[in-house]
Amino acid sequence: MYEPNVVGDWQEYDEHAGLRVRVHRLEAAEPPRGRDDAAEGLTYFCVRVTVENRGARHATIHLEDGQIDVRVGPDGESAFIDWRNSQFIEGFDVYPLRRATAVLYAAGPEAALSQVDVQIQLRVDDDWADRRLWAGGIGLLEGAVQPGAAREGLACQVSNFLRDQAEEGTA
Repeated sequence: MYEPNVVGDWQEYDEHAGLRVRVHRLEAAEPPRGRDDAAEGLTYFCVRVTVENRGARHATIHLEDGQIDVRVGPDGESAFIDWRNSQFIEGFDVYPLRRATAVLYAAGPEAALSQVDVQIQLRVDDDWADRRLWAGGIGLLEGAVQPGAAREGLACQVSNFLRDQAEEGTA
């Protein structure tokens, strides 16, 4: 496992020339088809995973159930994944200069959402790529007074700045 990326960063795969992945738009959001009963008392959020092909040939992409792991809070507890509302990439041919995006809805305790880790293991043309990790958080607790709040506030500001810069550069 390599060092984690910040949510919004692109990660290129050496073993698949021209292919890169980004976890972005980590934000509080309600699922489009309604909440799952198993997520009662949890706060929903949405994260997008975009695969871009900058190579010379097409690649068949799989990003499905079990290839995305979401952990929340300082202890890295598993988030509830709402598979019914999420949209995955299932055997999609991504041609050069094209993208495909998966939209994942998950839920966790509101107090733990200031720290969210998303791990992706992409499958390309029936080959498994290395696992990659993105770290970020949702600013639901901004303004709350708690131990270490100044440090978390700075981390949140840096994360937001990097995400904004990444969003501007990818029209």
